[in-house]
Amino acid sequence: MHAQIDSLKMKDLKQFNIPFVGLKLGSHLFQYQIDNTFFTLFDYNEFESASLEAAVTLTKKPTLLELDFEISGFLAVLCDVSLEPFNMPVTGAFSIIVKFGEAYNDENEEILILPHEAYQINVAQYIYELIVLSLPSKRVHPKVLDGTMQSEALKKLKELEIKEEETNTVDPRWDKLKDLITEKKT
Repeated sequence: MHAQIDSLKMKDLKQFNIPFVGLKLGSHLFQYQIDNTFFTLFDYNEFESASLEAAVTLTKKPTLLELDFEISGFLAVLCDVSLEPFNMPVTGAFSIIVKFGEAYNDENEEILILPHEAYQINVAQYIYELIVLSLPSKRVHPKVLDGTMQSEALKKLKELEIKEEETNTVDPRWDKLKDLITEKKT
């Protein structure tokens, strides 16, 4: 899940560095406000604006670290059906274990290996990926779902909808199949 962030972006994302070397054993909470600026650093512009909170709980143990991520907030997006803007709620959670070894290794989605000499971890990429993966594949305005949305796009879709036959006649071939089921029961 994690990919290396280039050095230019790393400078802009330094507020997401968590220096774990000086921390005592136990849990430590780090909170971040996420807005459009954060997403521009990742060249991601799939929405109008963002207002999210990210909480990272780092639990330091003698030989490893546990990172628990939680995000919640809203993204201003366009509805995929009506093209009307709305604030879409976004929530998500993710956990990862950080172990120490000879070299950096992020091949496993659940375990990150940092070199023994590492003294901090940047959590920006994990927050970014958690937010993006928490987005639904189809963004539908709540008023479209409850049927109260009135828009030109929805009116046009309704006009183009395939009309059901006026009568509810059943193809006579199905009646023959029903006869077979009825005969089998008796």
